[in-house]
Amino acid sequence: FRLALIQLHVSAVKSDNLQRACGLVREASAKGAKLVALPECFNSPYGTQYFKEYAEKIPGESTQKLSEVAKECSIYLIGGSIPEEDGGKLYNTCTVFGPDGALLAKHRKVHLFDINVPGKIQFKESETLSPGNSFSMFDTSYCKVGLGICYDMRFAEMAQIYGQKGCQLLIYPGAFNMTTGPAHWELLQRGRAVDNQLYVATVSPARDEKASYVAWGHSTVVNPWGEVIAKAGAEETVVYTDIDLKKLAEIRQQIPILSQKRCDLYGVEMKK
Repeated sequence: FRLALIQLHVSAVKSDNLQRACGLVREASAKGAKLVALPECFNSPYGTQYFKEYAEKIPGESTQKLSEVAKECSIYLIGGSIPEEDGGKLYNTCTVFGPDGALLAKHRKVHLFDINVPGKIQFKESETLSPGNSFSMFDTSYCKVGLGICYDMRFAEMAQIYGQKGCQLLIYPGAFNMTTGPAHWELLQRGRAVDNQLYVATVSPARDEKASYVAWGHSTVVNPWGEVIAKAGAEETVVYTDIDLKKLAEIRQQIPILSQKRCDLYGVEMKK
């Protein structure tokens, strides 16, 4: 099946972001994509100073638009992420809609991005956001998909559990920056893909040099052999790739690590 990643240029005007995102979703669908993904924080600029101002309830304006365009195009739509307000708390939340427009999954970013690289970047999502507390998986008519958001990708255990639960594709809407992007963006994806013998896709916003937080871009798809099979540059674009589940099955047969794990010696388990 065909996967499309929409590397959207995000502006400060929410209505423009929504309109352009839905336009690009329609374009991807017209080119045969059955599963379409938007980037992290696609309806608002990324930054702790913006989350409260742009936050919405779910369901709300942005998710309503996503539901409508998923149904109109009869596709699975991974709605990147938006700042969500619920019960006085803010979350970085990804919603997924099915071909009938129904909500299939809602993932709140589990690991908050609190880092300090002296002289390079300091950022603290926990100043405004609360963490999610659950894994998020959903079934499509093609395969099972596991969800993470950006920083979640650094935690190998999360990806391993998704693999154990039968996911064949992991999707991470994410906005790595100009420090961590060149260093770790592709490396982490290839690691997660090889470790778990599955496809990994990441969806970044397009790079905006004038933004307070400059995203690396380079939305990418990695196959279960660890090969980069599709990759964007820094600009707004749509990346297409065909996900071959037969190839995934062949790789797992050739190198059967999943059945060779020494569960008598170690294990990773889902707590809740």
